[in-house]
Amino acid sequence: MTPHILIIGAGFAGVWSALSAARLLDQAQRGDVRISVLAPQPQLRIRPRFYEADVHAMQAPLSELFEAVGVTFIHGQAERIDSTARQVDYLDSNGQAQQIGYDRLVLAAGSQVARPAVPGLAEHSFDVDQMESAMRLEQHLLALAAQPASPARNTVVICGGGFTGIETATEMPARLRAILGEGIARVLLVDRGASVGAALGAGITPAIVAASEHAGVQWLTGASVVAVDAGGVTLDNGEYIASKTVIWTVGVKASPLTAQLAGERDGLGRLRVDEHLKVIGEPHIYATGDVAWATVDELGNHALMTCQHAIPMGRHSGNNAMADLLGLAPVVYRQPKYVTCLDLGEWGATFSEGWERELKLQGQEGKAVKRQINSVWIYPPAADRALALAAADPAIAIV
Repeated sequence: MTPHILIIGAGFAGVWSALSAARLLDQAQRGDVRISVLAPQPQLRIRPRFYEADVHAMQAPLSELFEAVGVTFIHGQAERIDSTARQVDYLDSNGQAQQIGYDRLVLAAGSQVARPAVPGLAEHSFDVDQMESAMRLEQHLLALAAQPASPARNTVVICGGGFTGIETATEMPARLRAILGEGIARVLLVDRGASVGAALGAGITPAIVAASEHAGVQWLTGASVVAVDAGGVTLDNGEYIASKTVIWTVGVKASPLTAQLAGERDGLGRLRVDEHLKVIGEPHIYATGDVAWATVDELGNHALMTCQHAIPMGRHSGNNAMADLLGLAPVVYRQPKYVTCLDLGEWGATFSEGWERELKLQGQEGKAVKRQINSVWIYPPAADRALALAAADPAIAIV
């Protein structure tokens, strides 16, 4: 039978895995390996932008791109991985159980927001983790205008002062002004850190403070949400804040599919991989993107759950899965340069370099870089075979 590379997931890592596998097959002048992508929809959802308005537009279609490079799309949701039989059970688009075999598997199933056992959290909060949940939040925000004015209607509570929480919070006042009008809404950001922006380091803290003040975002530091109900949140100090809109941004975890495979996992559920992104303990499976616990440099730093790491990881994992089948040498994944570009609403953005986040650009200069990243750099290539395959070279330097 024709050898088969199966990729689970059509996020950043999955898309670039497919393109890089197709690239190496093309370079080898071979056509005897099938490449398939199994995912719920043939689109790359631009998850880093889900804190913005018009969430439905934050996606890029993949059907023509995959067709151009010879990748088959399988519409379905992976349910079970049998690494011994090299088989994946999935539900197709009609909800029917199906099975598909593989010779090499690339797990690129992504991550999801972590929801701890906080009373009322599941029933009464929103998030910007997936397109469906971000659209649900957007519909809720738009509907606020039809509700009677009250402190609860006019107050948005954002739980978590990490990257997603800050971007969501500093964008929120402008979104609310467009819906409720000027001077009505109140945005509170609750974070357990001792100071504003503590999770992102001292280098960009002054910019976060300035942007928060500009937008009117109020930080409640050293605090945690311990309960959520239909009317608001309760903090760990007993304070109750009335709010109809509670947004949870505290933490993420790898796809639960990782738990079905042998191997070591980190605290986020990611599978430990070797320098070629092969899962240690699984000779026919590669992990990439948010499900991979991968070393990025010789200093002991590891990839983060961001598209900055997922795109080059995809270029390496797909290439190496194909190299494994073709008997070619794999390439080592390393990504020593790290940058942070944090959107801070109308105030602008920050661009910093290194794991210590040394500030390089801020304000509108930083915003220009953020817009370029969000609207151009993270989108897939056009459905042109030569251009798409060239863009999938794992040797391309990307931060």
